[in-house]
Amino acid sequence: MKRCSLVLALLLPWAAVWFTGCSTSPLPADPPTFRPVSTVATNDPYLWLEEIDSDRVLEWVRDRNAVSTYELTNSPAFEPLRQRLLAILDSRERIPSVTKMGPYLYNFWRDDRHVRGILRRTSLAEFRQADPAWETVLDLDQLAEAEQENWVYKGMSALYPQYERCLLYLSRGGADATVIREFDLIGKGFVSDGFTLPEAKSSVAWRDADTLYVGTDFGPGSLTDSGYPRVVKAWRRGTALDQAETVFAGEPTDVRVRATVVHDRGHTYEFVIRSITFYSDETLLLRDGAWVELDKPADARVSTFADRLLLALRSDWTLNGVTHPAGALLAIPVEDFLAGNRDFAMLFRPEPRKSLAGVSGTHRHLILNELENVRNQLTILTPGNGEWHRQPLVTPGFGTVSAWGFDPDASDDYWLTLSDFLTPSSLYLGTIDGPAPEQLKSLPAFFRTDGLQIEQHHAPSHDGTLVPYFQVSPKDLKLNGRNPTLLDGYGGFEISRLSNYDPLTGAGWLEQGHVYVLANIRGGGEFGPRWHQAALKANRQVAYNDFIAIAEDLIRRRVTSPKRLGITGGSNGGLLMGNMLVQRPDLFGAIACHVPLLDMRRYHVLLAGASWMGEYGNPDLREDWNFLRRYSAYHNVRPDARYPRTFFTTSTRDDRVHPAHARKMVARMQAQGHDLLYYENLEGGHAGAANNAQRAFMRALSLVFLEKELTRP
Repeated sequence: MKRCSLVLALLLPWAAVWFTGCSTSPLPADPPTFRPVSTVATNDPYLWLEEIDSDRVLEWVRDRNAVSTYELTNSPAFEPLRQRLLAILDSRERIPSVTKMGPYLYNFWRDDRHVRGILRRTSLAEFRQADPAWETVLDLDQLAEAEQENWVYKGMSALYPQYERCLLYLSRGGADATVIREFDLIGKGFVSDGFTLPEAKSSVAWRDADTLYVGTDFGPGSLTDSGYPRVVKAWRRGTALDQAETVFAGEPTDVRVRATVVHDRGHTYEFVIRSITFYSDETLLLRDGAWVELDKPADARVSTFADRLLLALRSDWTLNGVTHPAGALLAIPVEDFLAGNRDFAMLFRPEPRKSLAGVSGTHRHLILNELENVRNQLTILTPGNGEWHRQPLVTPGFGTVSAWGFDPDASDDYWLTLSDFLTPSSLYLGTIDGPAPEQLKSLPAFFRTDGLQIEQHHAPSHDGTLVPYFQVSPKDLKLNGRNPTLLDGYGGFEISRLSNYDPLTGAGWLEQGHVYVLANIRGGGEFGPRWHQAALKANRQVAYNDFIAIAEDLIRRRVTSPKRLGITGGSNGGLLMGNMLVQRPDLFGAIACHVPLLDMRRYHVLLAGASWMGEYGNPDLREDWNFLRRYSAYHNVRPDARYPRTFFTTSTRDDRVHPAHARKMVARMQAQGHDLLYYENLEGGHAGAANNAQRAFMRALSLVFLEKELTRP
């Protein structure tokens, strides 16, 4: 597997990160028939709320923020909860997530003394200590004060193999768009004449010490409809950016084009990836000075392991009369593949309730992370004598486990993490075929778990499919329908929701004797590509039916009742919340809807929305709008309906999902006379918060709202 740059990816805005620090569909068969967007815009009285930060919009936002903060922060429970959540987030006992680069382990850290955070490093010997000595490389608070910018750290990409230079990604207020600046890791300062890119949704990769592959906003026509680069250039040190040589150019309708350089166990690969849709791409490999397109299914994902090419399939692939199933992982020597050989080794074969969650590796071994009925198990694969030898590594119970190479260029050591809903995360360091892994770090118990239990249940959906869900509740739970219960869901983009330790939910919800439920609905990746694809586009309602089935199962089992059942979700999970609001308001007592998509008629013209048409569909196509409008919550809210009270949140600086989704929904519902609350953080990006203080504040607002609504007499 490739050595990845240290770029933080925010997938689930409310997911708790307890290792803190640094850390990767076919086109329509027929030409589309387009409907002009303007015909929709004229029918939308709240279109003005799509202005990001105009004076009139911010006045509207502040008015509604004031109402919400007045109600929720004046609750006696709010301030103690906010302080407790902040103490957890700022705790110095959290496990630092580290990445080895050269002789150092690097980590990015935030706490009460470092609000914006510090980039720091230490040695492995020090890291083994209970209280390691860290060397600060960059202090974001000092930088922000000196430059009068609210910098938020978004990661770095270091120059292989010495790791003496890096490209730092700095965001204003937490947006996806970043400023990129070259930094000297040895001298601990910015390179005065180094590479610098202005704010944009750029992608960069080191080709060598003096050359970058760059995709950025080069001017008119250089971005896709989704707002990402469509042109990649090779930029030489000491030359102007506009003199960079074009390497590859995609189409405006593509999602994005990027280049990457992979250093993998003594092998170097240079790729250009043209993402045609969110799930399909053309991948080109540089060979002898020419770019060669890899002959693969458009939706197959490419990676490498030393001299081998790995293909993760999203759809069935038939070759020479043999069908490799969707969800399989295939391997073949790179040179054999380029020569036309298609004699693949099957490294993973999916089963109906078993999928591949991830692949990592040490110097000589691959580590497969498999999910069986939404439970992790690790398997070691070792190539030799034309075969791959298998051996188990770890198979926990309800817990979530992951493993990845410590230094894949040089050793068979690996990091291992273990946790579940009730077990604080632990970090181990082990060696393949060595002694038992050594526990290096473990979280303290941030909330009381005595008397709590984890169960897994299955609810029959509308079509008879059994949909799993986790339930965390008191062991002596009375099945009387009176228990305040929080049901959490996402259901999209092939993202699996697993049993992870979340002390914010634990401290703010479970400790109160309440019930927490995590749904594993279709649209996610819990059972591989087919589980995801079952809820794509016209089939989106399948995910919503699954979520409804779980809610009904909780009520049938008398765990709770509609009055006591609350639901929560963000981003694509916010779209889920919007549809639960308009489709089954009778099932729920309160809804917390965070950084949501809600207007599915215009989502594709707002910020990065066009990149998700592979997931949802294209509303400019009549046939797509016919099904999209059925789950466009913004278009289905009615003045004559009785809705559960809902708390909408978003962020002004979210440049992924436009804040107008939440704004317009709130404006329409308020005009119809519905009772709701709204809060928009003026910073934070798609994560909803730019630092620990904001995160604690936002989570406390949401938990106090849910507690208040679901415990009413």
